Amino acid sequence: MIVSYILMQIYTIREILMGLLKNELLRFNPWWDDEFPGSFIKRPVYVNFFSKNLSNKDIIILTGLRRAGKTSLLKMFIKALLNEVEKEKIFYASLDSIALEKYSIAELLNEYRKLHKISLSEKIYLFFDEITYRKNISLELKNLYDSENVKLFVTSSSASLLQEKNAYLTGRARILEVFPLDFNEYLAFKKIKIKRSESYLTESYFEDFMQTGGMPEYVLTNDVSYLDNLIDSILYKDIAGYYGVRDMTLLKDFFRLLMERTGKQLSISKVSKVLDISVDTVRRYFDYFLRTYLIFAIERCGKLNERLKAPKKIFSIDTGLKSYVSGFHDKGSLFENLVFLKIKKYNPCYVYQNGIEIDFYFDGKLLETKYFGKLNAKQKKLFDFFPAKEKIIVDDVGGYLKLK
Repeated sequence: MIVSYILMQIYTIREILMGLLKNELLRFNPWWDDEFPGSFIKRPVYVNFFSKNLSNKDIIILTGLRRAGKTSLLKMFIKALLNEVEKEKIFYASLDSIALEKYSIAELLNEYRKLHKISLSEKIYLFFDEITYRKNISLELKNLYDSENVKLFVTSSSASLLQEKNAYLTGRARILEVFPLDFNEYLAFKKIKIKRSESYLTESYFEDFMQTGGMPEYVLTNDVSYLDNLIDSILYKDIAGYYGVRDMTLLKDFFRLLMERTGKQLSISKVSKVLDISVDTVRRYFDYFLRTYLIFAIERCGKLNERLKAPKKIFSIDTGLKSYVSGFHDKGSLFENLVFLKIKKYNPCYVYQNGIEIDFYFDGKLLETKYFGKLNAKQKKLFDFFPAKEKIIVDDVGGYLKLK
């Protein structure tokens, strides 16, 4: 009798939990019952990538800074997909949701299939948002890829998943890095159209863009508390929480220092002295910021030993974050940062000889940024002397817009 009662209670609790889970799945997937809610401002680079990779089996991984627009892009993909497949075949879940954290991927899919009576043989399209903090997630994705009829789209705000030792997703995934808005996207989000007869306004809007940056929600709201919350979320959750950092004061000081050094070389030994911490700690913290996409680093051009020993040059993921943390000044540095984000895909290095620096070298091209300025005599001599197939000086907004 007692055993039967206990079993009945367990069964009742399980039914309640499954009912709650069903409600959560319906909340995450409103298109099952109604029209797709809301509208999106298209970002052509990402939409084209989605279209080109929809028919292959590869797992699509969107990576990049928290709140750079990955979730909106997933939902934009879903809205486009609804024109091609049955709405019940599309499943979305935010895996960092507290309501879903107690359920495995297998449990979520089982409940989803039960809800719509979908057999294992039927193809489904799965969209998993923020997979970073799920244990064994790459193995679960591999198993889904290998054994089920699925097309997977996932997002991650950390590079750690992509760099783990087991590399379960090698050969099974295509990775697309999501950046904050570029200038054209910024204008689209602001609903600004510059007439050809008023092209003189471009420079003014561009300087607004340099200061505001391209975090989509901030561009739309201009609410500085949003940047505060974003920075705290990254520092506390993506770095301190994930890597076990306890000294938050040190972490924040390190972040401020990185924003101040944007567009400049960063000496590990000098940072060690400034913050009064060991060189090993500096290297570890530096890696944390790289993995969360807050910063990027490029090497000095040269032989392997030069590249390894020389200081790296660092850039911010977003000029708005840099301006907010260290002030809106040194427009030349901000402009160089924006140019870097345009050419990052080419893996540039920087040229440094006898104390003179040229900003970038990539694919046989030498590129120097001078925001409404000119090379000094020593820079011009190195620029003219350095062997390159093509030499480019980007000194205004028009030059930035021409970069592909």
